[in-house]
Amino acid sequence: MARNVIVDAGFLVALVSNRDAHHTWAVSQAPKLAPPWLICESAISEAIHLVGRRGRPAIDILLRRHALVIEFSLSENLESVLKLLEKYSDVPMSLADACLVRMTEILGNPTLLTTDEDFRIYRRNGRQIIPCAAPF
Repeated sequence: MARNVIVDAGFLVALVSNRDAHHTWAVSQAPKLAPPWLICESAISEAIHLVGRRGRPAIDILLRRHALVIEFSLSENLESVLKLLEKYSDVPMSLADACLVRMTEILGNPTLLTTDEDFRIYRRNGRQIIPCAAPF
């Protein structure tokens, strides 16, 4: 069982929006890899933008109840994140994705809940596959 469950924006959007193609999958994963879920500020920003006004209250509740916990400092990991952005510029990698990959590098026993297939391409610590729970 993963000790550090990290979530990306796509998982959050799928969880709170029943219109999302991966909603059923996200809802089924929530009890299997229960909160608290770790996240970076970039991924929260991306999720809030994607869900809009209707989905924002659900994300706010997750934050207030500490089901989502910000567990990343970009300023402390800037060089590593910039290297990831450069390495995967052809994908292209978003800032949120780079921060999440970095989180899998610095947190022990991570699992990333994601709906983003790019995490199949990205590697942590150079060549390691990122441990993911995903609908693909």
